[in-house]
Amino acid sequence: MRKVYRIAGSKTPEFKLDGALQYTNNARMNTPPSSWQTYKRLLRYVKPYRAAFIAGIVSMILLGLSDAAIPALLKPLFDGGFVEKDIDNLKQSLLYLILLFISRGVFSVATYGFIGWTSGKVVLDIRNQMVNKLMALPASYYDQATTGETISKVTYNVTEVTNAATQTLTTLVKDTVTIIGLLVVALYLNWRLALIIFLVVPPVVYIGRFFSSRIRRFSHMNQDTIGEMTHVLEEMVKGQKVVKIFDGKAYESRRFNSVGNRLRQFRQKVLLAGIGNTAAIEMVTAILISGIIFWATLQAIELQHTAGHLIAFFAAIGLLMSPAKRLANAMQPLQRGLAAAESIFALLDEGDEPDSGKRKLAEIRDGIRFTDVSFAYPGAHEPAIRNLSLTIEAGRTVALVGHSGSGKSTIAALLPRFYDVDAGRIEIDGIDIREFTLQSLRHSIAEVSQDVVLFNDTVRANIAYGLHPPPSDESLASAIRDAHADAFIEQLPNGLETIIGEEGSSLSGGQKQRLAIARAFLKDAPILILDEATSALDSKSEKQIYDALDRLTRNRTTIMIAHRLSTMRNADQIIVMDKGRIIAQGSHEEVYAGCEVYRELYTLQRQKDTPA
Repeated sequence: MRKVYRIAGSKTPEFKLDGALQYTNNARMNTPPSSWQTYKRLLRYVKPYRAAFIAGIVSMILLGLSDAAIPALLKPLFDGGFVEKDIDNLKQSLLYLILLFISRGVFSVATYGFIGWTSGKVVLDIRNQMVNKLMALPASYYDQATTGETISKVTYNVTEVTNAATQTLTTLVKDTVTIIGLLVVALYLNWRLALIIFLVVPPVVYIGRFFSSRIRRFSHMNQDTIGEMTHVLEEMVKGQKVVKIFDGKAYESRRFNSVGNRLRQFRQKVLLAGIGNTAAIEMVTAILISGIIFWATLQAIELQHTAGHLIAFFAAIGLLMSPAKRLANAMQPLQRGLAAAESIFALLDEGDEPDSGKRKLAEIRDGIRFTDVSFAYPGAHEPAIRNLSLTIEAGRTVALVGHSGSGKSTIAALLPRFYDVDAGRIEIDGIDIREFTLQSLRHSIAEVSQDVVLFNDTVRANIAYGLHPPPSDESLASAIRDAHADAFIEQLPNGLETIIGEEGSSLSGGQKQRLAIARAFLKDAPILILDEATSALDSKSEKQIYDALDRLTRNRTTIMIAHRLSTMRNADQIIVMDKGRIIAQGSHEEVYAGCEVYRELYTLQRQKDTPA
């Protein structure tokens, strides 16, 4: 069953693409769009390249007509050259035949050249639009969609659309023109018999509709399963150390074999449906053509048709088989491509993050205020935050303390509007944060998390990530020194230009975290979120980093999610949370004296921090 994602509390988005609204309404009603609706929307991406596309279509038509011209040349070739022994007629017919095949070569190169170039540009545009959409989707989408499924849409599904836009389109246009041209030739040579050919149209249409619906349904299942397989592989690769140390190889093999076998079954069903479609059409066509040939032979004897006339008619009828077969075979990649396009358009029609704010946030003068804020994650049974009110004065540091699941990280996620509150308000300087543009709001926030995100790029690019224009060498060096990352960076093979590998695989945990801290120093944002920013540091590094963090938090409004006592020692205020509510706040002495939860956490942390 295909997954459908909904954004809790979101309003109906506005669509810029024509036809998108109709497309999405169909999806919401669980009614898949028609093939024509999907293909028509896909063709809109061709508009910027219509000159090359039209040139390719014209070349297709000419290539199809050249196929139909072959039997038309056979009659004068055989009658004039072989029957009447007219050498001049023979030379002329052979010259025309040579020119015809030269033209076919030119038309073939033009067809695949123009259409191939156009489809490549269209696919690039679709992929770019998908990536831009992924960057604009709310966090709630990623909470429900697996990474493997999303990656599969951008890679595999777009490739399926490419096949539908190139090979299938060429077959549909060229072979349709060829069949029409051959029918015209057959009608000219013997219109009575040629009319019988049209008896094949109703059964062929019925067969095509029956099998195309099956191919499309199984193609959807196939694409969903490929997304699941990508997800399984991603988890397996990322968790390979856990797999090895916990002896999970057999489990992962069974898991992969299960999804791989389902993929095999769906592909087999798509294949069999396509073969069944081709075989049924071939059978109907062969029976009809055999009957036509029999009656044509009897008629030729009775009407004394020439050999050239008879050969040309039989050639026209016989040549119908190949394009008819190709058209039948085209149903499978076409339906796969349309199913892939539906999946792509479903992603593109997802609502963006709400960003209706007009104000620009540049500095923090008064501070941050949470007023009666409540929030529940989509699909959750209990709210993560309940009627929470909190004031953080500008330039001050608050430490959020509490058991896991108490709502500390949710506060850090609500401030940059990764999620919007269900009730209440979050204000900066007395202004609701929804009145600020997302770009300016997030530009004013820096974050250092215990789960450091690094990219497979240079050290320089990771520290200066997202900054425009790029920072000067002096400011970059200053941030590195402040994060105490200069010593280990100098020891790297290429210094700042060292590629650190996927997720910083060539670095230790402490080195990764120092790069993240240097990134925060360099951004120099007025609001700072620290999510246990020293968790991966040894004792020596930790002491150095505390000095750096003291400077980093100075004159900044800081939210510190604290798990270790040493982290919160310089906080201006400690906020103790439990089950989404604030149960105590004040200085260390105040909350220790009046809050049992805090005393319990404090005692546990002292035991952990005390050497054995």
